[in-house]
Amino acid sequence: MNIFIAEAVGTGILCLLGCGCVAQVLLTNSKGSMSGLSSGSGWLIICAGWGLAVAFGIYAVAWASGAHLNPAVTIAMAVLGKTAWVQVPVYIAGQIFGAFCGAILVWLAYLPHWAATEDSGLKLAVFSTMPAMPNTLGNLLAEVIGTAMLVLGILFLLDPHVEKATPLVGFAPMAIGILVTSIGMSLGGATGFAINPARDLGPRIAHALLPIAGKGDSGWSYSWIPIVGPILGAVVGAAFYSVLWT
Repeated sequence: MNIFIAEAVGTGILCLLGCGCVAQVLLTNSKGSMSGLSSGSGWLIICAGWGLAVAFGIYAVAWASGAHLNPAVTIAMAVLGKTAWVQVPVYIAGQIFGAFCGAILVWLAYLPHWAATEDSGLKLAVFSTMPAMPNTLGNLLAEVIGTAMLVLGILFLLDPHVEKATPLVGFAPMAIGILVTSIGMSLGGATGFAINPARDLGPRIAHALLPIAGKGDSGWSYSWIPIVGPILGAVVGAAFYSVLWT
């Protein structure tokens, strides 16, 4: 399996299960609709759902590509010399394509619920992130900090010293998923914790192209923040790790 296909499959799984957990909480008449939940418990489901989605995406294709599933992770690995820069565009293209396809599958899985859901903002939230309080600097910093923590956490978990001290024995993907859940629970409230440009851009493109009744705007004026913020955060996280742990 080549890198493009592996990253597309892994990121497709990530977005199918991740966007799917958001859909079941937000869309009208879903069995998991927030009409039967408090907003807080709905957020816990979303955070946990995304964490599990990341874990199973990694398990699926780690053997084939290393399962970056995230342009920010790919860029961090390239900065550290763990991935060749010439491979970066292939990784990222596969990730965006896979995220796009995963989002389309979520649309099909919840096909009757789009028309039943009146709020266009909730429909967009199934696909992509938007800030709780629009503030360019604040939103950008939230994504930088969240992604730096993601990259640092992944690098910690994969560090030979950590493996020697506390062997994970195949648990690393689940540990990374738990890390994503923790980031969502602690830092995700400001922007919805994209922390992954492909996870946000691929589904946002799907939202723009799909025939979703009453979908409204795809939020393109905000869309650069979940791209630029995670990339900056990845570089910060990789630099911090390189200085202190290598």
